[in-house]
Amino acid sequence: MHPLQVAASTALGVVACVLALLVPLPRLATCEVKQSCKELGQNVTTRVKLYMKAFCSDDAMSATASVSQARVLARSSSKLYQTLKRYQPSMTWERLPFKIWRWQNVNDNKGEKLQSMEIALRGMEMVVASKSPIPSSLLAGEVKEDLKNIQERVILSIKRVNNSPQPSVTPESDPKKPDECLQTLQEIPETPQDLPFYFFLFCIRLLETITMAKPEENKVKVLEKSKTRSWISDWDSKKVMPALKLSLSLGLAILLGSMFSKPNGYWAGLPVAISFAAAREATFKVANVKAQGTVIGTVYGVMGCFVFQKFLTVRFLSLLPWFLFSSFLSKSRMYGQAGGISAAIGAVLILGRKNFGPPSEFAIERIIETFIGLSCAIMVELVFQPTRAANIAKLELSRSFHALYECASLFGAKASKAEIMESQKKLRSHLNELKKFTAEAHAEPSFWFSPFNFSCYEKLFKSLSKMADLLQFSGYAIGFLGEQGKTKSPQCKEILSNVDKDLKSLTESIGLLAKSFEEITLLKSLDALEKALAKSDNTSWDIELGKTPNPSFSTAVSEPEKILETYLQHCRSVADGIFRVEEGGEEEVKVDKSEVVLSLSALGFCVERIGKETREIEEMVKEVVQSENPSSHVNLHEISCKIRSLYK
Repeated sequence: MHPLQVAASTALGVVACVLALLVPLPRLATCEVKQSCKELGQNVTTRVKLYMKAFCSDDAMSATASVSQARVLARSSSKLYQTLKRYQPSMTWERLPFKIWRWQNVNDNKGEKLQSMEIALRGMEMVVASKSPIPSSLLAGEVKEDLKNIQERVILSIKRVNNSPQPSVTPESDPKKPDECLQTLQEIPETPQDLPFYFFLFCIRLLETITMAKPEENKVKVLEKSKTRSWISDWDSKKVMPALKLSLSLGLAILLGSMFSKPNGYWAGLPVAISFAAAREATFKVANVKAQGTVIGTVYGVMGCFVFQKFLTVRFLSLLPWFLFSSFLSKSRMYGQAGGISAAIGAVLILGRKNFGPPSEFAIERIIETFIGLSCAIMVELVFQPTRAANIAKLELSRSFHALYECASLFGAKASKAEIMESQKKLRSHLNELKKFTAEAHAEPSFWFSPFNFSCYEKLFKSLSKMADLLQFSGYAIGFLGEQGKTKSPQCKEILSNVDKDLKSLTESIGLLAKSFEEITLLKSLDALEKALAKSDNTSWDIELGKTPNPSFSTAVSEPEKILETYLQHCRSVADGIFRVEEGGEEEVKVDKSEVVLSLSALGFCVERIGKETREIEEMVKEVVQSENPSSHVNLHEISCKIRSLYK
């Protein structure tokens, strides 16, 4: 009868979960997604207002305060996006009751469209967070009033995406009405100090374009391709490995736990089973918080049994405040979900028992069994995944540089929009992995290894993320220019080729630099490189001989100002040439002069910032290599030449 009792208890637990989900108010996944989308819409509109306030403010203190408020909202928006990601897969199970009771469902694309607005908001923050002030001459006259009109129209578009209550469309908020402040942009800025103003306006226009864009139809094709996959391909190592690890951990924990105490041996499998994650996680950190949570919950249970020895009902009621406390632990950064659940179960197993002997004796056995189970889990984890998180973070850093190299190379190759978007998506994916493994490496103990340089990896992640944003902005600007120059005369296309050459030169330099950093970060040590070089008897790496020149360290890093100056000169000739061609009578299609100026200026801003981020990335890579080789002198150019001479 024991299996039937276990099945009945499990069914009772499932019923309790469903009741807790519906009573007193239903917390369906659809309701959670709908509420998150509503809060995200409010979050985005508030940040737009704060960024616009900081941009138009004459007081530096007021602008700084607005940026600080916007950063707090940006952090809360990332949590809301995590909530969307968590609950959206569960919405498919709730479509049937929504159809039966005719409730209003949530559009799946709404959260994706709100998330796609983040790139424009990050660009606006990039401008207002920089300490370089906007020239007052650019904000003179009625520019501020025009910007407020644009802000109201953008906010109206965001509310339309989120299906929020909105006023009727007035002539001032008509999307098709031209903006006076944008129409006055007829010349390329003379100095780099004016570029942030133009880039901010470009981000506002980009935000409005995203809000009014139609949902992409590519997902249907991707879904059809995924259905044609063989079921055998689903049985890959990423799905089999977690099941194998869990099975071995549970079996070994219960075996060793039964050898210690046969009546209570199965409790050793409990800490392994709860909060088991299929993905890789910080093993030692999770084991630590599970052990602490179990001990805290067990101590609370023993104290409750001692205080309420003769009152069984009160003992059960004493679990309610502990459940509340455990929920706080689950949401804390120190304990997380694993620690909070362990604390709750630790108290339940003591206070929820009767006629099982003295609670203190069971508590001691329970703690010992917990440590047996956690030790088995750590041992199995080390056997199947012996690679340290620090080494994986280093490998992921190299992969991020390779993805950056591919992304930059596509800009010079005139790739299609789909290819550029796919490369940017790949770069974002590697950066997310880098962030995850960096946090895991920071949490794991160093033991006899050298300490992990967490601060440097964190700075590298931020700089690479900014670089990815700037490349994405460049892609949007090039796309807008392409729309303006699609059906223009051959003279216009010839004029635009000069700008293409500048961008191609810059992206090639960035690509070569990223390729060099990819090779450098893959090095095990500088001593190993010297030994490999000595065995190959290759001396062509000598910089003075000039046999292996590395152009990547001479353009994007050392001369970003010169590149920007040349680019702005070509942009002026482009704008003047296009406008002259149009005035000469060759008006196949009307050219939007403000769009051309705005896009070219936005590209200029990206060129300037890419140069700065490149120099910062070089310094951080040098610091990483130096921390891994403390007794060696680090010269990245020299190291790159040695690597290229070794593998050529």
